[in-house]
Amino acid sequence: MNRLRRLSRELHRHASYFFAGVVLIYAISGIALNHKGTFNSNYEVRRSTFVVSGALPERSGVDEAWVKSALLSPVGEEGAYTKHYFPQDNVVKVFLKGGSSVVADLSTGRAEYEALKRRPFFGAVSRLHYNPGRWWTLFSDIFAGALILVTITGFTMMKGRRGLIGWGGAELLAGLLFPLAFLLFF
Repeated sequence: MNRLRRLSRELHRHASYFFAGVVLIYAISGIALNHKGTFNSNYEVRRSTFVVSGALPERSGVDEAWVKSALLSPVGEEGAYTKHYFPQDNVVKVFLKGGSSVVADLSTGRAEYEALKRRPFFGAVSRLHYNPGRWWTLFSDIFAGALILVTITGFTMMKGRRGLIGWGGAELLAGLLFPLAFLLFF
């Protein structure tokens, strides 16, 4: 039995150190993804409004040159123009490189600029939760197996009342009941 505990400690320690970085990445990105309703992990979104200066043209007078000078110049995005269209008769929407946009009401001159800026860290680590490729899926399966190994080896490391038969078993049972309660009652 002491040999099993010694082997368990070795496996537990090495697997824990090796996979600690992955656990931290998954934990941080998991927190970000849990709050998708209030936090966009992929993009920082900033909105600002402005009033279009000068005469407002009719729909037929809205071309790329006017869009760049009247709508994109005030927000410093003249070089990011991709295309524009009219979702409503008096409303023009301009798409910009990188996902940003400007929407302007031609009857009032009121415009809204929505700037999207990629979040380099959160965007990258959040992507891992969506299995971005075959190799990541294979690694994730190995990681899941390692978590099972770390858990099982952790059971055998302590003996007596601090081990699986004592407090450790009670904590394991509580840890199993907690998510089950959420599945059954919430």
